[in-house]
Amino acid sequence: MAQPKIQIYTTRTCPFCVRAKALLDQKGVKYDETDVGADASKRAAMTQRANGKRSVPQIFIGDTHVGGCDELYALERAGKLAPMLKGAA
Repeated sequence: MAQPKIQIYTTRTCPFCVRAKALLDQKGVKYDETDVGADASKRAAMTQRANGKRSVPQIFIGDTHVGGCDELYALERAGKLAPMLKGAA
């Protein structure tokens, strides 16, 4: 099964964004990053897609809204992240 598209919305100075990207890098997956720090229209699009959440990062695996850094690491600890990244979730 092909890897689903992974989208992460970030800002340049966000330490949680750095941690989330580090985990994805460790997993060896490709992701699309959108910096919403200086672009109100991109942040508005992220907020709408994330059901009103404005904090970063906001992470999507395929059509699934994972949430932020804490939620991504929780999936990893629960053994659920790898299957999602492989498209089996």
